[in-house]
Amino acid sequence: MINLKILFLLAILFLIPLITDNSFAQKKMGGFGDSPFEREFGDVKFIDAYFGTLDNKVEVEPGDNNVPFTVVFANVGTLDITGIKGQLSLPLGFSAANGQGSLIIGNSKSNSLAGENFNLIFFVNIDKNVKIQQFPGTIKVDFSRLRESGVRSVFSDFNFKVTGNSVINVKSLNPFLTSLKLNDVVIEIENSGTAPMSNVNIISTPGTKENSSETNLEKVVVVGSNWDVGNIAPKSSRSLTATVYVPGNLKEATLRVPLTITYFNAHGVQQTVDKIVNFYIRGLSDLKVYDVEVIELSNKSMVIGEIINEGNEIALFSFVTLEPLANSNIKKQTQFIDEIDTDSPVPFNIPIEFDGEPQYGKHEIKLTVRYKDSVRDEILLINNSTIFINAPPVVDKSGNNLQLIIIPIVITIGIGIYIIRRRKKSAIQTK
Repeated sequence: MINLKILFLLAILFLIPLITDNSFAQKKMGGFGDSPFEREFGDVKFIDAYFGTLDNKVEVEPGDNNVPFTVVFANVGTLDITGIKGQLSLPLGFSAANGQGSLIIGNSKSNSLAGENFNLIFFVNIDKNVKIQQFPGTIKVDFSRLRESGVRSVFSDFNFKVTGNSVINVKSLNPFLTSLKLNDVVIEIENSGTAPMSNVNIISTPGTKENSSETNLEKVVVVGSNWDVGNIAPKSSRSLTATVYVPGNLKEATLRVPLTITYFNAHGVQQTVDKIVNFYIRGLSDLKVYDVEVIELSNKSMVIGEIINEGNEIALFSFVTLEPLANSNIKKQTQFIDEIDTDSPVPFNIPIEFDGEPQYGKHEIKLTVRYKDSVRDEILLINNSTIFINAPPVVDKSGNNLQLIIIPIVITIGIGIYIIRRRKKSAIQTK
């Protein structure tokens, strides 16, 4: 009896491993046993998960709806698989595009060859309160192996990002260029989105025959054509400076400058965006003041001179203001000139008046020419000069006094002679 009990106990001990191995084998056939986090089956391997399609990762931000979400797997088994389906489990704030509470289901192509990659595409709504950050997710993949009955299931955990969205705006801080001169142009590249832009590079090239009707950059001279502006954070901007020379025959026109912008988005994928910046070309009113001096006109001292416009645009609403400098006591005065054309010099003359007693000799003065260009921007031209004011000639008052003495004497003598002659004539007549 004792031997039988010993043999029975030994038999049970030998059967326990067999029972245990059979139970694990059944779980492996199902994929992962009781827990979705067991990872013993090796036919399918997770590769990547992101918003977008297989060949195009896209940036997304809170509030986006019906966004494609792609999960990529590799068939690392030795057999082809078919009937691939997926079910996505995402955190709170993410839901199926066909309605809140619906399962996020995705289908792949009918089969995947051994050693190939396959992908599942889901369509997801993102709640507006979701933060821009990394999130965890879980996916269940159902499939069948060829020449084998039954459905296998694979669970995989992964991380994915709500990246935000980068939005490029380009503008010039000063949209006006002036012909006949070098212009320092500052162009602002703004990222008004919620995702960063990395390694931003900008290229400007003259228009080609195909787009010559859209751009006319070949008509001007641009110093430099490639700018590396670095990284641009969300809701911020960077700027570049270019030097542009505009010839004199190009004015009152719009210059269209094409820009090609390349950068890496939040997925690390290089993007290329074409933009055009517009500038208005205005003419140049280039005034110079010449031949400033003092003349006497009708016993009045006048400051005179000439203003020459060496540009290609008429100066409008022009004024010349005379002001004293240093110890000069000349009164401030202004003369209206109106238009100053480019064809010939325009004279000005301002009478000199003093604040207090006249001071003759050398005076330091400032002449300010104030005018407006073709876009009604006011421009000031300053000219500092030295003038000499001569004292008036001295009148000889002694000569006048002598005349006052001589004239009465002559008159008195004349009257006396007249009286004497008259008396003599009367005496002769009496006799």
